[in-house]
Amino acid sequence: MGQLSFLPEIDRKATEAAVKDALDDYRMKKFLIASSDDREASIIAGYSNMPRGGKVSDQTAEIAVHNVDKQAKRKAYCERIERVVKWMPRMERFLIEERYMTREHDYITDQHVYNHVFQPPISEGKYSKIRWKAFYRLALDLNLVVESSEEEEEEEEFDEGAT
Repeated sequence: MGQLSFLPEIDRKATEAAVKDALDDYRMKKFLIASSDDREASIIAGYSNMPRGGKVSDQTAEIAVHNVDKQAKRKAYCERIERVVKWMPRMERFLIEERYMTREHDYITDQHVYNHVFQPPISEGKYSKIRWKAFYRLALDLNLVVESSEEEEEEEEFDEGAT
């Protein structure tokens, strides 16, 4: 059954996947900011008998600009996500920070979060609702909302009519 609204239908699975990818990028960029993945200038000059054509290159300056720009983009991306999360309601913020913005992300499950991290523990259903609201806010701010295509909606209506 279709939504009776002027707002487009949202492909929830694809939107959740896009937000998870963005949070993976966040963790990687945060790691790279901390580990400072900078290029270094070559100390030994390369020999070439090709004429240079009058172009003078300052390798050290180019590398410095690249490193600063790259780090600035990473920082801006991380700060944007942190800003959105900071303004979320307390439960949504807590869930995102404890489940997706931690270094131990790969070792923490949703079940662990709703059974052990939330105090008092919450149900799986309530956890899913809170997570979807948080993901939806992130998706809106990061322009990651994936709309359902009309073909998918027609297939769903056909499937419903076949039963």
